[in-house]
Amino acid sequence: MPKFFTVGDDYNESRLDKWFKQKILSLPQSLIEKIIRQNKIKVNKKKTKSSYRLQEGDLIEVYDISKFKSTDQNKKIKYSPKKKEIGEYDDYIIEDNQNFIVINKPTGIPVQSGTKSFKNIIDILKNTKYFKDSKPFVVHRLDKETSGILIIAKNRRYAQLFTSLFRIRKIHKTYLAIVYGKVNKSLKVMKDNLIYYENNKKISQKAVSNIKIIKSNQVYSYLELNPITGRKHQLRRQLLKIGCPIVGDDKYFINDRKKIKFNNLMLHAYKIKFMINNIQYNFKAKYSNLFEDFLKKNI
Repeated sequence: MPKFFTVGDDYNESRLDKWFKQKILSLPQSLIEKIIRQNKIKVNKKKTKSSYRLQEGDLIEVYDISKFKSTDQNKKIKYSPKKKEIGEYDDYIIEDNQNFIVINKPTGIPVQSGTKSFKNIIDILKNTKYFKDSKPFVVHRLDKETSGILIIAKNRRYAQLFTSLFRIRKIHKTYLAIVYGKVNKSLKVMKDNLIYYENNKKISQKAVSNIKIIKSNQVYSYLELNPITGRKHQLRRQLLKIGCPIVGDDKYFINDRKKIKFNNLMLHAYKIKFMINNIQYNFKAKYSNLFEDFLKKNI
């Protein structure tokens, strides 16, 4: 006899294979495809594809798969924060409503756990009062070293909404950065083709960012930046390309400036604005005291 499941709004528009991995059993993609071909998974009494986008109310039948065992050996161990650490996040909250929160992310902590990091924002927030009756959904990312505004959805519907808004560039972000060198005043837009490698395959992606000089001297420039596209390490790489790397960046730097020891990346996600259901949202995140002190002393 099959087991029956009804799709809730939290999985509306999710792929069938993703739903299966998260709700039933984490299996390799090839095995899920095989199970579907064998008619062991049906949606609304019909055979379908792994890529099928589920709709709220869909009826899923899962036939006997007891012989299959989870092979998810890379499952990440969750970080368990201390009570004091959980309480500290009250100071970072900018907005809290039933669908999402906005936080002022501190520098030095990744959004999610990874191979080189354990402590992370998501595992901490899961334990706070802000996600007592929900779970956090990542809708965009900030580098571990970058501070500032971070949106985290409380349900799948809003996670998908934010993902769509980012994809069609309806969410506008403003960053502040302190860089080495005097940026050319005539530079208003940075346009580059950034090169990435995936599985030894070379990928070129167009990157566009608006740039505005707030203040500068012969040693440093204080900038306002608006990324139009959303490439990995976009601002850090583009600023290096114009010969003005961000202060504290130990990944994208000019060799003779590596000797200057400064442990914090001077890049801050300062503002974000977007519209949902004809309501305009505008949020700001104050930069750290360290950022402010550096500004006062050097520019």
